[in-house]
Amino acid sequence: MTTDKEDLELDEDFVSDDADEADAPIEVAKTNLTKRRIIDNFLEERRLNKQLAEYDFDI
Repeated sequence: MTTDKEDLELDEDFVSDDADEADAPIEVAKTNLTKRRIIDNFLEERRLNKQLAEYDFDI
């Protein structure tokens, strides 16, 4: 056993693969949220058009 501290050489060009994998779910979540908002807006527009069609303008 040695009691002297040894200097460790670090490879500074090392890029973790985890960083690339972590970005993928975020992008999927963003696109899913965008799709959900588009669907919600479409359904809201249909609901409003239906209410407009059923509205009695003779009041």
